[in-house]
Amino acid sequence: MSDIGRRLRQIRNARGKSLAVVAGLAGISPSYLSRLESGHRALDRRSLIMALARALDVAPTEITNVALAAPGEAEEDRALGAVRLALFAAAMHAWRGRICTVEELSTRSEDLLDRQRECDYATVGALLPDLISDLHTTLAAGHAERDVLRLLVITHVQGTQAWLGDIGASQDLGWQAATLAADAAQRLDEPVSLAVSGFGTAFGLIGAGGFDLADQVVTDTDPGTSGNTELQMSGMLTLTRSLVAAAKGDQVERVAALDHAEDLARHAGEGNALWFGFGPSNVGVWRMSVALEAGEHAEAARIAGTVDPNALPSATRKSAYWREFGRALARMPNRRDEAVLMLRRAERISPARVHRHPFMHSVLSELLARARDDAIGRELRGLAYRAGLLS
Repeated sequence: MSDIGRRLRQIRNARGKSLAVVAGLAGISPSYLSRLESGHRALDRRSLIMALARALDVAPTEITNVALAAPGEAEEDRALGAVRLALFAAAMHAWRGRICTVEELSTRSEDLLDRQRECDYATVGALLPDLISDLHTTLAAGHAERDVLRLLVITHVQGTQAWLGDIGASQDLGWQAATLAADAAQRLDEPVSLAVSGFGTAFGLIGAGGFDLADQVVTDTDPGTSGNTELQMSGMLTLTRSLVAAAKGDQVERVAALDHAEDLARHAGEGNALWFGFGPSNVGVWRMSVALEAGEHAEAARIAGTVDPNALPSATRKSAYWREFGRALARMPNRRDEAVLMLRRAERISPARVHRHPFMHSVLSELLARARDDAIGRELRGLAYRAGLLS
């Protein structure tokens, strides 16, 4: 039984509700709910998690808060405490960093963001605490205020928040980073920084199941298309809108947003403005994720065949491509061996983005339930062990 399935059954039993009652309230069959609880079906869609949370009258995080590797087992975990304290200090205006030149801060921020895109999470975690402290200390001293504010926005969204999400840290910590970025963006009141902040805020809301609020954020944020950077940020917000629409079950809006993003990508070309990697190839990966959110696994696999992973601009996006391809194949008849191989490709690029993705424990548990005693089965059990599912 998967961690999520076990948690789901424990909550249902604690609520004193039968399979039939919870399944009916969530809009699924009792047999499907039973398979979710036993780990024979992956609970890997935000919309279904929300439906079950409503049926059980709990927060979505009560269902999805799966056990991760214990702190210290992964190298990047050792920095988590220091990053947490740096965020707390920034929120309290209790800065204890150095006043630095904007040139030094810019160089350090760019290096950190490059390493984050390449999945070098141990180094990012080691660099983040001092960079957070020095950015906020320098801002408080009034040095190059607008330049430092811009660095704060991009560092907190594409560095702090992204790193916390990738290593499986608390959503509340990620929200704290997004809030600090939003404060800086509002002080700047510039379209691009507001768009970066809007992206971070929307993703924090999506993670908490706040789909309507996330939709409002991306709708209200408009960087325009006057330059290529603005165009790429418009594209990223449009992709975010498509994911929200899929989670809400709005197929018309989902398709319209994806088509609009694809049109923007054709004009932008393969880009990487502000480390987002927006372009035609990345739109393809987002199409896969959105199809998975809508429960269209065969469609996600079909889209994967149209994307050249070598054209993706960073290790994070390449890992996402192979992970989403594996997730799609895992739910298709006679494709599970291929699914394991795709997930292993993703793991080789970035173990954390497989071991700690909120849906992967459920996907791996479903695959394990049908694993054979052969080479692929051994590969799968090794992957599950490294993800903390087997002892």
